[in-house]
Amino acid sequence: MNEKENPRPLRVLQLTDPHLMADPAGALLGVNTRDSLDAVIEQVLAQHGQPDLVLATGDLAQDGSAEAYRVFAEKLRAFPCGSGWIAGNHDVRGVLELVASEQQANRRHIVQGGWQFILLDSSVPGKVFGELADSELAFLADTLAQNPALPTLVALHHHPVDIGSDWMEQIGLRNRDAFWDVVDRFPQVRIVLWGHIHQEHDLHRKGVRLLATPSTCIQFTSGSRKFAVEELPPGYRWFELETSGEFRTEVRRATDFEFDLDSNSTGY
Repeated sequence: MNEKENPRPLRVLQLTDPHLMADPAGALLGVNTRDSLDAVIEQVLAQHGQPDLVLATGDLAQDGSAEAYRVFAEKLRAFPCGSGWIAGNHDVRGVLELVASEQQANRRHIVQGGWQFILLDSSVPGKVFGELADSELAFLADTLAQNPALPTLVALHHHPVDIGSDWMEQIGLRNRDAFWDVVDRFPQVRIVLWGHIHQEHDLHRKGVRLLATPSTCIQFTSGSRKFAVEELPPGYRWFELETSGEFRTEVRRATDFEFDLDSNSTGY
């Protein structure tokens, strides 16, 4: 059986919430965010090798600087494949879009390996919570309607479901009902993927897999009532996507990365 008869799955890497800064010594709660991203990339290459596509799901920069986004682009040179970037609440949308366009990483709709990827901007300037503008919801609906046969992954920054953490409930996606009203109309959606929550999550809803992924820097304590961090290593999510719509996914962490986390912090 040759490769055309039995094509290998599409390999997709999700990196999220690196919180990079212009200052090379920039740290988040004691963790140098450039060093932690480096450790994650090393783990990807050692564990899985090269992806075919990288999805970067927000909070790429902590300071919103062009230098931070260009550092992110430089780090991604470890992967000679395309990428797609979306904004989180810490990002400055215009600056991110400028640098992303330089890297051809500003694609919002990607068709590759028998799948389609729809990247949504849930960021609201000056706010921590997320919301999808009417134009984003229309883009989602129109793109899904135009490609009914393609299994689909929808990515955004903010969590569109309750994750069981009181302090994060008010900073997720505000208009989640409107989002699900669109998704529920299109059975080709297989995956909804997000960042923001700095922890792993794996849920199911009406045949759709709902997935969140550890940050490449600090990790929030799962199920916490108030802001809290825990000493888990930085991580990433890996997908292997079949043209049939079946897929496999796993989270891996850079367990060899050493860091001194400020676990007493009440925010960042």
